Amino acid sequence: MNILPSIHKLPLGYTEVWYEKKKFGVTRTDFNAGKSIKVFAEEIGGDHFVSFNYYRTQKGDLLKPCEMPQERVLHFLEHYEFR
Repeated sequence: MNILPSIHKLPLGYTEVWYEKKKFGVTRTDFNAGKSIKVFAEEIGGDHFVSFNYYRTQKGDLLKPCEMPQERVLHFLEHYEFR
C-alpha cells in the first residue's frame, strides 16, 4: 500500500477529520522539502491519538509510528475522512 497519497491529503498545519466515529484534530508538519513528515492526530474530547513520522530516503520510504503499532497508523491513514 502506498500511504503517501493519504498523508498528502492531510493539509499542512491543523485540520479536523473523523476516524472511527470520533473527531480528531490533526497537525501535519513537513521538513526537508517534504522528505520528512510528522503527523499527530488527537481525539477531540477523548484520549485516543495517532502519531507517526514518514521519511523519504534514497533507500526507500520509512514509516515510523510513535508509541503505537504500525497497523494502527495504517488503519488511520486508510479510514480517516473529512466531513
